[in-house]
Amino acid sequence: MAEVTGGREGQLEHTGLRPGWTTGACATAATAAAYAALRHGEFPDPVTITLPKGQTPAFALTAHDRGDGWAQAAVTKDAGDDPDVTHCAVVRSRVRAGEPGSGVTFVGGHGVGRVTLPGLPLAVGEPAINPVPRQMMRDALRRVDEVPEGAADPDVVVEISVDQGVEMARHTWNPRIGILDGLSILGTTGVVVPYSCSAWIDSIRRGIDVSEALGLEHVAGCTGSTSERVVSELYDLPTPALLDMGDFVGAVLKYLKHHPRPRLTICGGFAKISKLANGHLDLHSGRSQVDKTHLASLAAAAGAGAHPGLVDRLLQVNTGLEALTLCQEAGVPLGNAVAHAAREVALRVVDEAPVAIEVICIDRSGTIVGKA
Repeated sequence: MAEVTGGREGQLEHTGLRPGWTTGACATAATAAAYAALRHGEFPDPVTITLPKGQTPAFALTAHDRGDGWAQAAVTKDAGDDPDVTHCAVVRSRVRAGEPGSGVTFVGGHGVGRVTLPGLPLAVGEPAINPVPRQMMRDALRRVDEVPEGAADPDVVVEISVDQGVEMARHTWNPRIGILDGLSILGTTGVVVPYSCSAWIDSIRRGIDVSEALGLEHVAGCTGSTSERVVSELYDLPTPALLDMGDFVGAVLKYLKHHPRPRLTICGGFAKISKLANGHLDLHSGRSQVDKTHLASLAAAAGAGAHPGLVDRLLQVNTGLEALTLCQEAGVPLGNAVAHAAREVALRVVDEAPVAIEVICIDRSGTIVGKA
């Protein structure tokens, strides 16, 4: 859907994965094409834009149209090999003349969310078109006019919309952090790096920002819906305090180091928390594994050595749950030992930031099996 010059895709050749383009890059391409048609009467197809790091991708237009005083173009997002919920989303930009001296005004059309909570890099009430994509679009408009850098923006209204954006947004963090009725137009580089999960990590950070703006002193990093339910039942936290961190506990801890909240609860399945206890900050099964030797060591320190053969059996288990079950049957508090070790790792990551940390381990049914 787009070709690129400038060397970006070569950086990923060793992975065999194809990079893609952010919604912000697609909105910029659509805006550049629509404004070019408004100014010069023809739609460039493909349309070439310049990204913040100098790459110059060319996007084919999915659709275009003109009317009295407006022009509209659409680009279909190609997320490359990244499992992005917005892959194949159709991003549209309608450009029309604005009031003299107004500069560029951004409007959210159908499928683009609006900001309803403080703490985001946009004011409450603004369309969820992030600052970098806004700047990319301003730069693209000036390039169409062939004016020098630093020249005044043209007086235009840019309306961005996304087909099926409302439905897609239900599968994102947007409702949780107060962006309602659609997607965010995102991207700081314009490029989607496959499996970098940058959008998820950015959402974790924005969730912490929102909790700070709302004055919420207690936030919870949860690995999934079961752990979120457990924390909700324990503490009755409001939705903005629940950080759907998935496997990215490191993203939560590293951001809290510089943007602390007074209290953090980390809650997750026993196996995932055992990875944190072993120093892993990415809990995905493809990037870290349960270390049975480490579990056996923690169990020994918790009293497993008093049970003949138990430590040796722990060294032979196939899963973390099996190790937990063996220790439960022997009355050895392995869950608490794992939670304690995980808490120590978390405290080292936040360093001296004023964050009180609690760790809760649960089993698959949501029963608490360890706490520190």
